[in-house]
Amino acid sequence: MSNQGKQSQKLLLFRLFGSRLFGIGTLKIREILPFRRVTKLPHSHHAVIGTATFRGSAVPVIDMSAAVGYPALTKEERENASIIVTDVQRREIGFLVRGVQQIIETDWKSVMPPPKALGANVFITGLLDTGSNIIQLLDVELLLAKVYPESLDTQEVMLSEVQSETLGSLNILLVDDSQVARKQLSDVLDSKGIHYHVTTNGSDALDILLKEHGSGHPIEILVSDIEMPGLDGYELAFNVRDNSSLKQPYIILHTSLNSEMSLSYANQVGANEALTKFDAEELLQAMLRGASSSTFRADTQSASSRSIG
Repeated sequence: MSNQGKQSQKLLLFRLFGSRLFGIGTLKIREILPFRRVTKLPHSHHAVIGTATFRGSAVPVIDMSAAVGYPALTKEERENASIIVTDVQRREIGFLVRGVQQIIETDWKSVMPPPKALGANVFITGLLDTGSNIIQLLDVELLLAKVYPESLDTQEVMLSEVQSETLGSLNILLVDDSQVARKQLSDVLDSKGIHYHVTTNGSDALDILLKEHGSGHPIEILVSDIEMPGLDGYELAFNVRDNSSLKQPYIILHTSLNSEMSLSYANQVGANEALTKFDAEELLQAMLRGASSSTFRADTQSASSRSIG
């Protein structure tokens, strides 16, 4: 496959407890700061140690160790700790970690999904074997959902009867490795009585696309996360666009990243749109744009059409 569908991923490695290493993508990170004084928040989650000022704004700081079930850092340990300021799901959050290790470069094909035996509530989206260490990639979305459960509440979106019927007539596929993101996506469509397929990774998504095409009911709207173990969203989009035998779906890449670079790259690999998680109104409107796009009209004339709308 062409290198156009591939993008290297930089990971920040850090420690939470003992010598075990964890990682998050650097595209999520705004800045890494030494621990600073925080202002306590009343009635907050036990893992929220307070707020710190970052570039003139008050940013909540979460003790990541406490949030995932390890012992919280003591006051003495905090003095040598770091705060990773992230930009995730349209909000700035600081994560207190025991120690920042290094930044490494990898690609998502090297990342393995976590064993199913770990259960549904594990805070890990993938494992990376570097030869000397097994890096655990943290599910930041799940962590935030545990600390801020209200973030899972999906706002009610008003659709006309025609719009609901339009979306209900489409063959839709949702792809996301995060259980929190899958629930948010599913809740939106369930609330409107819209049928869909859902899977956790790009490889299975590609199989569903091929199977549905072969059965005469091709996928028309593909909503995929970007950062996933194995076949990530970029490569999935590129593989779909590179397969001239497939009726081409309208591709929406859906990401917790607010990085303009990641959204720009989504268009380069053939995605029609790239949205930052999570706004139900934006998602449904993007699907409606897909339903009326020239992609579907062109595909009735040529299965190899690649209109980017």
